[in-house]
Amino acid sequence: MTRFSAGIATLQRLDDATRSLVRSSAALAGGSEEMVRRELNAAADAAPKAWIEELLLQTYLFAGFPRALNGMREWRRIVPRPSATGAPVDPDAQRARGERTCAAVYGGMYERLRANIRALHPLLDEWMIVEGYGKVLGREGLDLQRRELCIVAACAATAQDRQLQSHLHGARNVGVANLAISDTLNALADVVPGDVLARAHRLWERIRT
Repeated sequence: MTRFSAGIATLQRLDDATRSLVRSSAALAGGSEEMVRRELNAAADAAPKAWIEELLLQTYLFAGFPRALNGMREWRRIVPRPSATGAPVDPDAQRARGERTCAAVYGGMYERLRANIRALHPLLDEWMIVEGYGKVLGREGLDLQRRELCIVAACAATAQDRQLQSHLHGARNVGVANLAISDTLNALADVVPGDVLARAHRLWERIRT
């Protein structure tokens, strides 16, 4: 499994497993039930089952519980039993893990992010760190590079440009090479509507240059 090393791009290109994962992420966030079923079946043949379960679990952060539940229902038709859920994390450790994970993703923008979210509402800042980055995105089972690429795919599929911009930067911050990010957007060509995907490509071109 690819792991993050500060300042080093460790995920250079998409392999078949990761490609199936980002396509599934986009389908889960914005596709039809038929598309979700197709992409999850393809992913089951290409990617580790644990990766797919982690993708499905994190989907509720970016597409809501209804889509996460519907996606997991489709997945249970393929793999009837859940994989290991991971060891319980006490609240203090969960917060610390969330702070580390969020700081890795946002790099030099981390403190500004925290201030901006607190200004929106202190509870949103609390939930982002403890729930989002601590309980979910900091879990074992899927490395942070691939989690970020799945988030990029979900944000691209739902035209969430502000969050897409943040996570395009975030993917690079945690060690994803530019080519792998381009591969991710290219992999979505028949999953995300053309005009929506074109917006994502334009945003990425501005960032990468």
